[in-house]
Amino acid sequence: MRVATSIIRRSMSEWKSQLVEAVAAEEVLESSQENIERLLKGSVGDFAETVVAELVAGKEWTEINDRFYKTMAFGTGGLRGRTIGKVVTEAEQGAGGPLGRPEHPCVGTASMNYYNLGRAVQGFITYVKRDIVANGEDRKPVFVFAHDTRHFATEFAEYCCKVLVDLGCDAYLFDGPRSTPELSFAIRELNADAGVVLTASHNPPHDNGFKAYFSDGAQIVEPHAGSIIEEVNALEGESYEALPTEEQGSLTKLGATMDRKYMDRMKSLLLQPELLEDRSAKVVYTNLHGTGGFLVVPLLKELGFEVLTVPEQDVQDGRFPTVASPNPENAAALQMAVDLAEKEQASAVIGTDPDCDRMGVVVRNGKGEMQLLTGNQIGTLLGWYRIKTMFDQGIITESNRTRAVQVKTFVTTDFQDAICEKMGISVLNTLTGFKFMGEKLKKWEDAIPKDKKGDYRSLSEEESRVLRLEYSRFFVFGSEESYGYLGGDFVRDKDGNGAAVMFAELAAYAMSEGKTIPDLLDDLFVEYGVYAEHGESLVMEGADGAAKIAALAESYSVNPPSEVDGIPVAKAQDFLKQDIYDEEGDLLPKQGMINVTLADGRRFAVRASGTEPKIKYYLFGSGKPGFADLEEEKARVKGALATMWTWLEKDARERMG
Repeated sequence: MRVATSIIRRSMSEWKSQLVEAVAAEEVLESSQENIERLLKGSVGDFAETVVAELVAGKEWTEINDRFYKTMAFGTGGLRGRTIGKVVTEAEQGAGGPLGRPEHPCVGTASMNYYNLGRAVQGFITYVKRDIVANGEDRKPVFVFAHDTRHFATEFAEYCCKVLVDLGCDAYLFDGPRSTPELSFAIRELNADAGVVLTASHNPPHDNGFKAYFSDGAQIVEPHAGSIIEEVNALEGESYEALPTEEQGSLTKLGATMDRKYMDRMKSLLLQPELLEDRSAKVVYTNLHGTGGFLVVPLLKELGFEVLTVPEQDVQDGRFPTVASPNPENAAALQMAVDLAEKEQASAVIGTDPDCDRMGVVVRNGKGEMQLLTGNQIGTLLGWYRIKTMFDQGIITESNRTRAVQVKTFVTTDFQDAICEKMGISVLNTLTGFKFMGEKLKKWEDAIPKDKKGDYRSLSEEESRVLRLEYSRFFVFGSEESYGYLGGDFVRDKDGNGAAVMFAELAAYAMSEGKTIPDLLDDLFVEYGVYAEHGESLVMEGADGAAKIAALAESYSVNPPSEVDGIPVAKAQDFLKQDIYDEEGDLLPKQGMINVTLADGRRFAVRASGTEPKIKYYLFGSGKPGFADLEEEKARVKGALATMWTWLEKDARERMG
């Protein structure tokens, strides 16, 4: 909502006195008051003070707490938060911006705005410069920036690049919206020191974010993340003094040339490109108002597919006006595409989120019905196909299979573990967030002897694969339950573009076998047993919600359940308080997550989201092969998850009082 009353500017002492009274009355948090003072001290001009005075005059205490209860910190996706407040002040609305947004981003230490962006990019620059010096080099840092279609994304990216150039860095900026995975690719292609994409992925329209990457093309992890945020927090404000002109950096625009390099590299993900010859299929694609249409549509057409798009959703619009949520995990987000597929009798629907790092699909089954696949099912099918084909082609053999590895998160289906175990390759589980997969890819790249790998980034997929299989670990495939997939190490984040290519090949393979993709999934159920997963979230927004989420998450550590749904707990892992090692023996970073396995084989995990105001529950169930009726077995396994969630939800409400 927008504050309706017109505010006459009050003096600092006047509104500040009212704020002090609100703190005393426990309407405003002490941390909010402290952060307001910090922001005003470090802001350029008097705009921030005008906004705060307006909020105080309107007694918008909840809004003040939501904006100021904390300072932003790096989570699983870097910085992410609201750029449009629940309450929009007259000062922020100004003359208005494109697509009905306010003229200015919302003021707040917990919000995405120029204050936080300025501090974030300056702190990032300071750290990167120090890292360059520590490596014995004397040169300008090189950064790559990209942005999606969200509100303020273009302005934020251009502002950051101005800061970079002013402070002596060379900056590359894409000439329009581009996907997150292409940013990762470009960092590696240009041998840049770091990069950032301005995106909030599939979050609601009012959000934006600052997703930071290091020189390997992967998201920032420790020790970099902690050191960067220390540099950011050491800054008193957003202002800076530009270097003399001769010491400043340069700005270079990226466009079609980089797009082409990226597209050609994605085609190298195909293991049997001949399957797509003379097997044209009609598919419907939607980018949900985001960046995916730049490359996914031409890629699929180059691969021989007839591609239809949803005209209403082709429009790049940060409001995401045709969907409640621009998230391909949600069936509702893909409904317009499904309706078009039914009208045109297309065989599949492919959808990607605004920054095109996630992909969802709906496929036609043997009954001719459109069937939504879960992220776990898509990842399982893609992983299985790639492992099987690599064995068939002699890429993976009995002599080198111990070096082949599939990577997944702890909250991704156990189905993949079962398949990899039977097929004879390793599985490595990581914490939630593809940055941890990127960290592993860097480790395995660094393990290749320097005299063997040369300029690793210039090698073809086949050439690098030979080195990895001989000297290191060969990354076959990686996925997470939330619709993220990766098929090669030339990108170091989940990739909706590459996922579309791999899915196209999977679809062609199914056609070559005279089957549908759901038929392939059922074949795996028969061979390995039925696996089912279920996800739920409890959403609690704002400062009050954040406190409730933290308290609920902590309760599982302090008082873990001894039985769930009438079944004893067989094993409980607390990723925050216990030392937990991965399959390679590496100690995992501490993360607030509980993983509980029941005596009957079901398990669940609980964690607070690092990017959204919710606590997330992941439920897993399975059965053994040899059942009499597949549909009955599916219903049994899903039913067991339903009763477990009923118990967990009731328990959560009791824990919250």
